[in-house]
Amino acid sequence: MELPASHVPEWLKGIADGRTPECVSRIEEAAHFAIKAHTGQKRASGEDYVNHTFAVAAIVHELGLDSDVVIAALLHDTVEDTAVELDDLSKLFGVDVANLVDGVTKMEVIQELSDQANLGRNNQDAKAESLRKMMLAMVDDVRVVLIKLCDRLHNMRTLESMRAEKQKRIATETLEIFSPLANRLGVWQIKWELEDLSFRYIEPEIYKSIAHKLAERRVDREGFINRFISDLESALEIDGVEAEIRGRAKHIYSIWSKMQKKGLEFEQLFDVRAVRVLVNSVQDCYAALGCIHTNWKYISGEFDDYIATPKENNYRSIHTAVIGPTGKVVEVQIRTHEMHEYNELGIAAHWRYKEGRRDNDQAVNNKILWLRQLLEWKDEVADASEFVDRVKDEVFEDRVYVFSPKGKVVDLAYGSTPIDFAYAIHTEVGHRCRGAKVNGKMVPLTHKLLTGQQVSIITAKTGGPSLDWLDNHKGYVRSRRARARIQHWFRHENRDATIAHGRSLLERELDRMNLSDVKFDLLAKQLGVEDTDEMFFKLVDGSIKPGRAAVVAQRILKPEADEADDQLEISFKGASRAANDDVRPDNLTIEGVSGLMTHLAQCCQPVPGDKVLGFVTRGTGITIHRETCPNILYQQHTAGERVVEVNWGQSSERTYPMTVLINAFDRKGLLKDVSTVFADERVNVLQMSTRTEPKDASVNMEVDVEVTSLEAMSKLLAKLDQLPNVLSVKRKK
Repeated sequence: MELPASHVPEWLKGIADGRTPECVSRIEEAAHFAIKAHTGQKRASGEDYVNHTFAVAAIVHELGLDSDVVIAALLHDTVEDTAVELDDLSKLFGVDVANLVDGVTKMEVIQELSDQANLGRNNQDAKAESLRKMMLAMVDDVRVVLIKLCDRLHNMRTLESMRAEKQKRIATETLEIFSPLANRLGVWQIKWELEDLSFRYIEPEIYKSIAHKLAERRVDREGFINRFISDLESALEIDGVEAEIRGRAKHIYSIWSKMQKKGLEFEQLFDVRAVRVLVNSVQDCYAALGCIHTNWKYISGEFDDYIATPKENNYRSIHTAVIGPTGKVVEVQIRTHEMHEYNELGIAAHWRYKEGRRDNDQAVNNKILWLRQLLEWKDEVADASEFVDRVKDEVFEDRVYVFSPKGKVVDLAYGSTPIDFAYAIHTEVGHRCRGAKVNGKMVPLTHKLLTGQQVSIITAKTGGPSLDWLDNHKGYVRSRRARARIQHWFRHENRDATIAHGRSLLERELDRMNLSDVKFDLLAKQLGVEDTDEMFFKLVDGSIKPGRAAVVAQRILKPEADEADDQLEISFKGASRAANDDVRPDNLTIEGVSGLMTHLAQCCQPVPGDKVLGFVTRGTGITIHRETCPNILYQQHTAGERVVEVNWGQSSERTYPMTVLINAFDRKGLLKDVSTVFADERVNVLQMSTRTEPKDASVNMEVDVEVTSLEAMSKLLAKLDQLPNVLSVKRKK
């Protein structure tokens, strides 16, 4: 039967309590909007669909959530199932409501995809956990999850109209996904009902048996509990502890779970008789505990103090068990009224509606802190900062959860690509990956995957991975697993090509640094690898950077070079070291000789780490040249007696000029990008000249800079070489 608009005022009476007239008016407007949007839609039971949205909103109200959440609950299926757009909701009811509805819609998509995952009771814990994490990771506002839990609760309450097979499937999904979510968020009143309703459809015979046994003894049990409550009230009054005592109903699923866990029969359970003591303060909790243990014999091994050590979802209470009247055991829970509200409503208690005022900043901060604490998945951490980082890393930012075409949930690191996904599915799928679709659309292999997306991989019949996938700068691979599989393939399946590529990378870097006659076997040894083949492999997979190899090669060519050199020490053959080095104004010292000036040759511009020679000039001291400089080679032949050996000495703050040659295809923004690299590397640019070649649209740049060492120069050249459109980068000879 269609819900008429005339029924809205009656329904609103149950929702209006504690809300301002303005909020009630907004809820009424949303109710009429929902009726109009869902006109003609029916549920499987044949009843009007909008009845469901009204029921969900009523459950949300029972949790005490604010009016925006109630409105979002009324409208939660409008975007998914009707012609209504999010923009419509935003304009009519505000951005907050629209965002909540959007979040619920996203969770609907995950639920539909999870149907393909075939959840069951056999070895599906990890899959269910991934789906629960995915649902939390997908939403920015936990109120979305609360709406979804209320939605699922009403669906479970009305499940009888479904066929048996579907009942069991939905009940299994509820027990494995939604009930643990309610537990994680501490919403106990929803958790218990979801568990009992699910258990009723999954194990109907066991459910009926336990329900029958509970019903059989209800009168006796209630009489026993009433007598115990009366005795306890008297004892607490004598001790001056103000308390409210209630009998506590035990839930069928929890009874069955305890029977399974402890291997007991129903008759052996004592906690079907249970009471709850609510007091005003933590101090009163322990006073009540002392009173109970003084007047009744307690059972050792059945005491838990969750006030001193709260559960991971912030549940706080004291649990004990004592021998009550007629020798029967009764379970007692002791907590404050505030703890009870949190224990029953969990995270929902933080959105208890307080209409007509805004939360202050501290209240908002406390709410955020609570969220972070709840979403910390069973990990203990050392300090507050690590605690927050763990939440951020493990629940939200550092994991993504995507679906395979068959509905399998794949857990990946944040920033993962289709290639990472392919290797997570199977190594061969990764090796033969040639393309990918996300939600049915083609994407590049560098595409960053997001939680909730469905990914399918396009594979070739034969072939293997690309060497480009190992290049960190190109962004093809994020996970260590994928990188390890790719490295293994190139080592064993394409060995010769990999070695050749590694050799090419090294030779290119050595050429760029103007280094020649390098003995690769000696270089491999200095780099700490077994042989040259292993060195080439590591150059390909990124374990050894070409720039680092070039720096080590430079030191091999000149063993005396010190890796941190910025100061020159010059020694003459046959000269004896002076007792004290002569400190020059330019921070240079000369061993064995004092009073000699030194300066760096402009023709070759040596820097610390270069193998160098000195030439004794007439009147201007000693000029320092790179050993390969044509000028110093000429002087060795014509005036060899004036060529002296020099060594780089200890570190100083001195900088050295050098010239960088850049060849690139011309493009807009190239000069800006080059300048940015110099700025980022803190390199001082002395002069820059450019020359464009119109024939091939290329540009040649010659840049005079100052660097502090060979390592700094190598790093600079490597960064420039990574820029788009750059063909080559070299140091000028």
